[in-house]
Amino acid sequence: MSEQTIALVTGANKGIGYEIAAGLGALGWRVGVGARDRERRETAVAKLRAAGVDAFGVPLDVTDDASVAGAARLVEEDAGRLDVLVNNAAITGGVPQTPTTVDPATVRTVVETNVIGVIRVTNAMLPLLRRSPAPRIVNMSSGVGSLTRQSTPGSDTGPIAVAYTPSKTFLNAVTVQYAKELGDTDILVNAACPGYCATDLNGFRGVRTPEQGAAVAIRLATLPADGPTGGFFDDEGEVPW
Repeated sequence: MSEQTIALVTGANKGIGYEIAAGLGALGWRVGVGARDRERRETAVAKLRAAGVDAFGVPLDVTDDASVAGAARLVEEDAGRLDVLVNNAAITGGVPQTPTTVDPATVRTVVETNVIGVIRVTNAMLPLLRRSPAPRIVNMSSGVGSLTRQSTPGSDTGPIAVAYTPSKTFLNAVTVQYAKELGDTDILVNAACPGYCATDLNGFRGVRTPEQGAAVAIRLATLPADGPTGGFFDDEGEVPW
């Protein structure tokens, strides 16, 4: 079993996921780059290795049971355990997403990736996380998923998006459920808001860099044993539910 701290980041071939992998790798960790696209995955791994990161590719489609099971086997064969899982892979579902006109299939597709995919990957990796002396799970959420912010007059939570926005609210609730079930273990489970970062997810309209957005995930991935669980955090602290 590896002496290094082992992390897996889903959707790590670009954007915030890539920067999370780079940040964890800079700590001397071995980092699995989870991604569906082989070419993009290999390019990201090569770039990380060139920067001194001990990175390895993990073929991973979070919507596919067989792919996720294969990823768990690969991590087990490579390292024998998993210390940190960052569930970062997500999609927006495109626009428009007004409730009265949306195709229900769009909502279903977004939830399949952004919520069910997180459950699928987390459950597959839990046996490996249980072997870690300090296991951490970080679910990459968004401030738009905050019901408090959504319902506060004048609060900017972006355009109406009946698939993407509620998927993050759903993910927050799922995070709390995992924290409750795993409350008697050493596994800390939290949701992270990276802020409005310029990535291809939003057409690079964000005002923060992916590296800035990765900081909160890195902080939650490295929490001490007495750190919080079942919380929702950004750079400034707790985000209201």
